[in-house]
Amino acid sequence: MFLARPALYDDTTTRLRPVGAWLRPRLAAAAACAVLGLGLIGGAATGSWLTGGPDGEQSARGTYAAAGKLWHSLPVDTLFPPTLKGEGAGPGGADRTWNRVAVAPDSGCARAFDPLLRKALAPVGCQRLLRATYTDATKSHLTTVGLLFTRADAEAMRALRTRVTEEGLDRRTDLMPRTYAAPGTPAAGFGDAQRATWTLSVLPDAPVVAYAVSGFADGRPVTEPEPAADAMRTGATSAPAQAGLGNDAKGIADRVERGLRKTAAGPEAVR
Repeated sequence: MFLARPALYDDTTTRLRPVGAWLRPRLAAAAACAVLGLGLIGGAATGSWLTGGPDGEQSARGTYAAAGKLWHSLPVDTLFPPTLKGEGAGPGGADRTWNRVAVAPDSGCARAFDPLLRKALAPVGCQRLLRATYTDATKSHLTTVGLLFTRADAEAMRALRTRVTEEGLDRRTDLMPRTYAAPGTPAAGFGDAQRATWTLSVLPDAPVVAYAVSGFADGRPVTEPEPAADAMRTGATSAPAQAGLGNDAKGIADRVERGLRKTAAGPEAVR
């Protein structure tokens, strides 16, 4: 510890005193400060060790690692609840309810994405892809939501997140996620041509890319799909926007993503 030189006297107003008169008490005070300072430093270090490091770094690493393992440990009803409630999630703040109609078997990514999107996601790898398709309460719309569990570490995921944001990869129609059209369900005819709106996000605290893509349940093709953010804008006049398909994609993706992150973070995050 470095102690600044004490102000011994003011030579314009104070008489000089013998050195012995002030040296002993000041040395004692300095020693006491040194002991106190070392105690505080030691206490801080001990506290840091007990709590897992500064700024919760160890906790964040634990949450990240836990999230990456959830694909094989969580029940499907936890990842993709049979019913999702969307209070205020519809156009104009209307409430929405979405019911699950199909769950895809967990799989790889070979056929799940268009070639350009698969190429864009290649740097983070594909460990598992989980998907489910929902319909709205009127059974007029369909939405596939997906969770891509990657093989990447936190640094690689941050790099992908930055690239997606800065290059607008989540807004390009040639990078739309694909639907899950389950045979024998209301989603059987929900294919590439029916994609109307979509959203895609790289989670900041998990090795996961979340997405959702929506369309009409009657099988009509959509020639000009648009990002969910555009379809949700006030005054948007496209058919998907007027139907609230952007709200479906965003609302379902947000709720599935939120559930995953809360589960990974543990009970404390749910409170």
